[in-house]
Amino acid sequence: MTDSDDIVLARDRVGRAIRDLGHSFAGHHADTAALHDVASALEGAIARLDEGVLRRRDPSTFGDHRRYTDEDGPLGQTYPDRPVSGSASPWGLDPELHRDGDEIVAYVTLRPAHEGAPGRSHGGIVAALFDDIFGFVQGVIDIIAFTGTLTIAYRAGTPLGTPLECRVRAGEQSGRKVLMTGELKVVETGEIVAEADAVFITIDPSIIHQLTDGANAST
Repeated sequence: MTDSDDIVLARDRVGRAIRDLGHSFAGHHADTAALHDVASALEGAIARLDEGVLRRRDPSTFGDHRRYTDEDGPLGQTYPDRPVSGSASPWGLDPELHRDGDEIVAYVTLRPAHEGAPGRSHGGIVAALFDDIFGFVQGVIDIIAFTGTLTIAYRAGTPLGTPLECRVRAGEQSGRKVLMTGELKVVETGEIVAEADAVFITIDPSIIHQLTDGANAST
C-alpha cells in the first residue's frame, strides 16, 4: 500500500522527532522525575502506534535509488524509511546527498546518540553510513545489488558535532561483483578518518518484480 502525501509528511515529522529525542536523551542529564515522565509519555505513544496494522516496505520501491536525475547536484528523497538516510527513519543520520560526476557525496554531522568512545562516533555508525551511501552509487552505474562484503579502515576517531564528508564511487566490475570504495573526512581540516572497500553483488531486476507480485497477491 502506498502512503498518501499527508501520511508521508506526518511520518517524516515523527521520524525527525524520534531522532531528536534520542540525541536529546543521550546528550543531556535529567532528574528522575523528568525521566519517568518522559518514559510514561513514550509508553503511551508506543501503545497508540501499536494499534495500527502492521506495515512493511513495498517491494516496488526497492531500486528507487535509481530514480534521481543523471545530472550533478543534490539528490532527492528515495525511500523515506531507509534506515540511514530516510527522512522518516527513527535511526537516520540526516545526510545531505549530492552527485558529483560518478561519485556520491554525503555531508553529515554526527550527534550525541552516535557516541562510542568519549567524543567520538561508534564505529558501527560509520560502517552503516558507508553501506547506505554505497547504495546510491547503484544509480550512477544503473544496477540493483546487495552488499556482499564491507571493510572499514578506521584512520582516526570520527568526531561528533563536526561536519563530515563521505565520498564514494564504483570501481572494477567482474561478473556480478562490483567493487566500491570511499572515504570519510572532516570537512574543515580535510583529515581522512575512515576508508571503506565493499563488494556488491548485482541481482536480476526481475527478482524485485517477483517480490512485488508476491506482495500484491497477499493483499
